[in-house]
Amino acid sequence: MKPTILLAATTSLATAAPYFVLTGDSTTAVNGGWGDGFLSFLQGGAAGWNTAKSGATTASFRAQGLWDGAVRRVREKVGEYKPVFVTIQFGHNDQKEAAGISLDQFQRNLEDMVREVAGAGGVPILITSLTRRTFSGGSVVRNLENERQRTIAAAAAAGAQYLDLNAKSTDYINAVGDADGRRYDLAQGDRTHLNKAAEVVFGRMVADLLLEKKGELRAFLRDNSTISDAIRDGRFVI
Repeated sequence: MKPTILLAATTSLATAAPYFVLTGDSTTAVNGGWGDGFLSFLQGGAAGWNTAKSGATTASFRAQGLWDGAVRRVREKVGEYKPVFVTIQFGHNDQKEAAGISLDQFQRNLEDMVREVAGAGGVPILITSLTRRTFSGGSVVRNLENERQRTIAAAAAAGAQYLDLNAKSTDYINAVGDADGRRYDLAQGDRTHLNKAAEVVFGRMVADLLLEKKGELRAFLRDNSTISDAIRDGRFVI
């Protein structure tokens, strides 16, 4: 599946606008992740590239050459856009026994990614894993908490900012409940991946988390108060 490249309508010089390289697994990738939803909010000359891949781990993303491609894109764009951000969200597949990746290795891999982005002239942003929408006893099963904690630890160790998407998405799905949470499923019974409408909802969630940390980007991220307010208030929206 080809990565998505999106160029926003230009209203200012590209050199004054940011560029986003999105890396990660299927929960960021095209057809099931938040990445394209996030890119749909870009404006003002901002642009982005969603190179996340279904099934990816921090190790396989590198082994398959995708990480080198992401870093190469940073080097290509640093003279054209300011700044060049790289979002890094892994965990769903790293935690699987078949991956053979310990939590310590997961954290080290994230730290290495952060340092390589910075070395290429980009701005790394770690993102904790989008929650799964599986319920037990009336609340979301927090089965990505270890990966969440290690992502936050990697950000601290490597000096990067992070967005706590796992906490935000967990709180939101808990608020809307199991039945409405299922309305975000890509396919019946798929409590991990997002349908097209949900890609936009959770892409908006990422945009709002980013704006909390980097308010100067507001000119480059189109508002959608309907979605933002619903997320803030814990109301279902699609």
